[in-house]
Amino acid sequence: MSIIVDDSNHEDELYEHYAFKVEKGQQPLRIDKYLMNFVENATRNKIQQAAKDGFIFVNGNAVKSNYKVKPNDQIIVKFEHPPHENLLVAEDIPIDIIYEDEDVLVVNKPAGMVVHPGHGNYSGTLINGLIYHFENLPNNSSDRPGLVHRIDKDTSGLLVVAKTEKAMAHLSNQFAEKTSEREYVALVWGNIKEDEGTVEGNIGRHPKNRLQNTVYEGEEAYKGKPAVTHYKVLERLGYVTLVSCKLETGRTHQIRVHMKHIGHTLFNDERYGGEKILKGTTFTKYKQFVENCFKVLPRQALHAKTLGFEHPTTGKWLSFSTDIPEDIQLCIEKWRIYAKHQY
Repeated sequence: MSIIVDDSNHEDELYEHYAFKVEKGQQPLRIDKYLMNFVENATRNKIQQAAKDGFIFVNGNAVKSNYKVKPNDQIIVKFEHPPHENLLVAEDIPIDIIYEDEDVLVVNKPAGMVVHPGHGNYSGTLINGLIYHFENLPNNSSDRPGLVHRIDKDTSGLLVVAKTEKAMAHLSNQFAEKTSEREYVALVWGNIKEDEGTVEGNIGRHPKNRLQNTVYEGEEAYKGKPAVTHYKVLERLGYVTLVSCKLETGRTHQIRVHMKHIGHTLFNDERYGGEKILKGTTFTKYKQFVENCFKVLPRQALHAKTLGFEHPTTGKWLSFSTDIPEDIQLCIEKWRIYAKHQY
């Protein structure tokens, strides 16, 4: 039997891959018991969780933990795990530091920068830069140095980084208890009817597209984790709307998933279908205009603009805000001019 260990990821979550073929003489045996014999350091709970998440495949199909293996079965297993320490290489990457003291850093991350290493992104990440510039950053619960929270690769904006164990514990607790403040600015497709509102919907992995998350409601709510987003319209621009989104929770892709759920996918969000023309006319000139907007803003229109938290040592409330990046501003300006000529 051969075992292949590989790394791959869902957006920015790392996985271990094991792939092997069941030997000819194998007697029928529950797959969770079978895998414990072949996957090093894998507890039965870990294996059962992988099955529950749909990450154990036999002959190309996801199976439950009570599946009984048969001779010649082709098995693939994926496990979530934090990046190995030896993958973290210090790199002299410029970091835009908005604020720094002995306990914390506030960083303005540019679009295109990955926050922490994952498949295909073992270098050039924010963490690679942080460990170059700062020694002995404390690890979070996933062994990621300094990281209290994260934002997607193509989202720009503010992140707080802990420099001490005390700061890590204090800040992580604020995010868990929803006492920190996070405001994002997003450009979304469509004219949102209400001036403000709240989206509540449990977020979990999409059942058919593992690269996406989705909202689970009603009897299926247990498949996701609770998520709450408050939005407010900042400016109506015809076929798109500029909104402010405040997070109560911090689920992966939360704003992207919640806004799509209410029918207002983020502008040029390729993963969730926002790179297509979702609202507007069929005129060729309009199509060309939107294409030009996509060229100006070649990513989802999302910026983590404001960040507030209680300082872990002084107890003082700190609040930081950044300008909307030039690519989003240019796109907004194009829509302003277009909307003005429409009415």
